Amino acid sequence: MRLNLHSFRVRYAETDQMGVVYHGNYAQYLEMGRVEWLRALGITYRSMEENGIMLPVISLQLHYKKSALYDDLLTVETQLKKTPKVKIEFDYKIYNEKGELLVVANTVLAFMDKSTQKPIVCPDYILEKLED
Repeated sequence: MRLNLHSFRVRYAETDQMGVVYHGNYAQYLEMGRVEWLRALGITYRSMEENGIMLPVISLQLHYKKSALYDDLLTVETQLKKTPKVKIEFDYKIYNEKGELLVVANTVLAFMDKSTQKPIVCPDYILEKLED
């Protein structure tokens, strides 16, 4: 399914005293990948929320292979796992600039109506963009 790459540099504030990225920051890196994946489709989180749709994370799995370090240039590879229905699932790989695999991850998010806080099916306009 659709794949997107997003690169960024590790900031000092994201590391511990040894210059290693704090493990909790990887969830934010996955979010960056997901947001850019959607943006590449022509969809923004802002527009979805303005249309009454929220995408809360309901599952997050991370498998650490190697540490990311301060000032590393990282690339998040974000891939849609399958056509979304009520849930949308992504697989991720994070690499450093040497091409070393640092993290393998997966997230599942649910489409939710902002006003009712109830699950809804994936909006047609997203499915249409996936068919293009």
